[in-house]
Amino acid sequence: MDMISAYNTLAALPTFSIVDVEHLIKNRDSAYTLLSRLLEKGLVRKIRTQLYSAVNQITNKVSASNYQIACAASDSAYISHHTAFEYHGIARLILGDVYVSSDTRIRHFEFEGIRYRHVPFKFEDGVITANGIVGVRVTDLERTLIDGIHSFVRVGGLEELIRCIGNIPCLDEQKLMVYLNSYNLQMLYQKTGFLLERCCHNLMLSNAFFDFCRDRIGKSKRYLSVTRSLCTYIGDWGLMVPEHLLNYERND
Repeated sequence: MDMISAYNTLAALPTFSIVDVEHLIKNRDSAYTLLSRLLEKGLVRKIRTQLYSAVNQITNKVSASNYQIACAASDSAYISHHTAFEYHGIARLILGDVYVSSDTRIRHFEFEGIRYRHVPFKFEDGVITANGIVGVRVTDLERTLIDGIHSFVRVGGLEELIRCIGNIPCLDEQKLMVYLNSYNLQMLYQKTGFLLERCCHNLMLSNAFFDFCRDRIGKSKRYLSVTRSLCTYIGDWGLMVPEHLLNYERND
């Protein structure tokens, strides 16, 4: 197979590895030679170890999207946190980081100015196949929300999370409860109950959902965020909440 024919075949794949080239050429040594020539001619770019993508000759960009690159990092990889909010059209900000989760270790890596940050997980509840994008898996909206409440920093901070919550059109509270139970952390029931009770009046979550959260918060008092000064205690949820956040919410 000549180089151009091989390029056209590989360009139909978002990403590929040397194994894919071997399957195409049927010879290991010839596969490495071909890949070296494609890289040298600028027809292919190396993303990370054993991961490549063909270059679109019109745009001079790789064929793979950021989402496809993230999900190709391992067999169990999927996009999560703020990146998932971006996929769902909920985020107002576009961050320079792509969050990729999996049950196997992925080293953080950078490609063309985008940082790919791994978040390890031991459960796959709420991971779905993306519509219309080959090779992409993503957390559903409810799982993305619970992940974001668990780790504000991975969704651009607490204020950005609250803005994302305000953009959510609907939520399945049964799914929320499943994902909360997957974490099974008292502080997560506290934070979720408080934030959704305060921010999601339009979603009309049931009293049963908030009772579910309250029944699991225990008696511990915790801070909603890293802010420790100028906080107000919300006894219903056992949370110290920054006053500026309460004011921000009233004025939003």
